Amino acid sequence: MRTVHDIPLLHGISVLVRAPLNEPIEGGEVASDFRLRRTIPTLEFLQHAGARVIVCGHIGRDPSETLEPVYHALQTRLSNISFSPESIGPRAEEKARALAPGSILLLENLRRHKGETANDPDFARALARLAHVFVQDAFDTSHRAHASIVGVPRFLPSYAGLLLAEEVRELSAARTPTTPSLAVIGGAKFSTKEPVITKLLSLYDTVFVGGALANDFLAARGHSLGASLLSGADPVLIKNLLSHKNLLIPEDALAASPDASASSAREADLDSLASTEAILDAGPRTQNMLAEIVQTAQTILWNGPLGHYENGFTAGTRALARAISTNTGRSIVGGGDTVTAIEELGLTEHFSFISTGGGAMLDYLTHGTLPGIDALASSGNEKNSEEGGSLTKE
Repeated sequence: MRTVHDIPLLHGISVLVRAPLNEPIEGGEVASDFRLRRTIPTLEFLQHAGARVIVCGHIGRDPSETLEPVYHALQTRLSNISFSPESIGPRAEEKARALAPGSILLLENLRRHKGETANDPDFARALARLAHVFVQDAFDTSHRAHASIVGVPRFLPSYAGLLLAEEVRELSAARTPTTPSLAVIGGAKFSTKEPVITKLLSLYDTVFVGGALANDFLAARGHSLGASLLSGADPVLIKNLLSHKNLLIPEDALAASPDASASSAREADLDSLASTEAILDAGPRTQNMLAEIVQTAQTILWNGPLGHYENGFTAGTRALARAISTNTGRSIVGGGDTVTAIEELGLTEHFSFISTGGGAMLDYLTHGTLPGIDALASSGNEKNSEEGGSLTKE
């Protein structure tokens, strides 16, 4: 995979960078700049080489959301950066052409245009018209077949950014773990997690399934789960996965009524839940079981919380984070709540690698590639845009 280090000419060249900009916004400000920090090395590399850097990305799920808070956050870390309230069209092109070498232009939220998520070739071509070269650094969105992920590489010579290259290197290593190995998959949405669980069972010595994801497995084992959330997963799939001797599920729980606060949760055996109670976190026996396995593991992979994290049920997730932070082997983690827990505990530097991807991480572990990565390998197969695609200075 070609990276930014392989671009033959950069000084004075316009480079379009698809960056991971989708950060949480609170009160009009970026609440966590985890992904932004990780893409800064790519932007600084291009800036210091004298490229004219045009950064694009998306924010949130509502197309009306703006990247202006992200722009202000980047201003505190980068010099010579400006903002375009449009992402394509004559005015965006004018701003891109006016960039001096070593300057950066951030474009407005790509998802304000339906052509982004629809992978409209005309929208991809309009983005490509802004630059001579494309750099993909948004690993977190590389599992989506969107215009800025798979469309633009059809029209421009394309390269991986430093973050994307690191993600591929580290997650490729996670697909060949050193034994003894432990994989922990939490969260919910069984339909999105089943393929990666199946894959990891063939790669890892132990695979633990936690969070709401585990409830279907516990129900299949005959436990009475009260008001616990179930995904409605195919019982045959669950039964097949449970037949693997290296699959582990929770031994106990922290339970409460579904709308209760974490402070009201009680330690519960799996068959002692009242009809009004739900499993909302991993119990102490489960926490201790995982901590013991973590002690001797040489490779640890973790994605997804062990409890209803956003509602304050953080005990299981934080206990696992603390246990892994003391491990001397290799630890690879990802997923929004997982990363939040690690950052809140101040343990980031104690993990070998923290991925910027949630779903993208799971898809890469399952398939060994992503649509955005495949698009880089075949970049430039279509006719270049009229004003981009040539490594010559204007």
